Amino acid sequence: MVDRSLGFSLWLDFVEREYLQRDFGALIEQGVINGATSNPSIFATAITSSPAYKAQLASLKEESPKAKYEALAIEDIRTAAKALRGVYEAGSDGYISIEVDPFLSKDTEGTVAEGRRLFEAIGEPNVMVKVPATHAGYEAMRQLLSEGISVNATLIFSPDQAKRTLKAMQEGIEIAHSHGKGRVDGVVSVFVSRFDRLLDSDLAGEGIEVSKTGIYNAAHIYNLIENAEVPHIRTLFASTGVKGDALEADYYIRELLASHSINTAPLATIDAYIKRPQGKVALPIEQSVIDGYFTKLSDNGFEMDEVYALLLEDGLKAFEEAFTQMLVALKGA
Repeated sequence: MVDRSLGFSLWLDFVEREYLQRDFGALIEQGVINGATSNPSIFATAITSSPAYKAQLASLKEESPKAKYEALAIEDIRTAAKALRGVYEAGSDGYISIEVDPFLSKDTEGTVAEGRRLFEAIGEPNVMVKVPATHAGYEAMRQLLSEGISVNATLIFSPDQAKRTLKAMQEGIEIAHSHGKGRVDGVVSVFVSRFDRLLDSDLAGEGIEVSKTGIYNAAHIYNLIENAEVPHIRTLFASTGVKGDALEADYYIRELLASHSINTAPLATIDAYIKRPQGKVALPIEQSVIDGYFTKLSDNGFEMDEVYALLLEDGLKAFEEAFTQMLVALKGA
């Protein structure tokens, strides 16, 4: 069980039908998780590798690949939402996220239409629509939230993205509440480990401490969100699994323990975390420490604006590629 006195939430970054039907409920009942997330890569892996989808796919033979995907995803998200409904009604998160088609990242109207349609098709209140933090995405977030649809802003790497997201979310939630839409929440999903996978080898060559860039960047954005004191908006730390053996499996959970925050992690990462004594809250980190670290990076030729742009481009591309591969596989299914 996770120590809730630390003031943070732990969500599972994994969706697969057999797991949802067999083991997902136990994690909720044991107090390990109180929410979950998905993304195009997670669904692509689940749908193309698990036999649990064969029966439903057999009934969708005449549908387009995207229609097949949506039918499968909607059923999984609805299953997860129902399992989490008690947590949601108790006021302790209880959300599951579904992402819009990654090819809509430059299309505000398309994002809003698809987000609205998926939310209505699932038919559960504790669903968050995931929207990438792009120029088109900010207005889509605002619009969806204004309609009473909770939003998970994803692929956030830079403080500028976080500020734009915060503004859009605040405006949308205020409109929703002014129209009596009831509970509506926003989370700002800050990606963490991808910074370190990109930069660590170069940082080591300059004698700079490794596996800290993602932590300090996430801490900076967390400070921004908390200092704004906007009700119903929290920081969510994403991309918190580790690759290889250089770091302990739960490194990015322990280093980012923060009150009024969420960490969404793969199952193996969560297992590693709950098997050890839980530590103290790690954040906030003093802004002067964070600023000093990034000044050191700049002094050694590391331009963070270029890093932010590259990671966002790579993130969007990875989701598009996973989505495309899944649709190709579903074409013949």
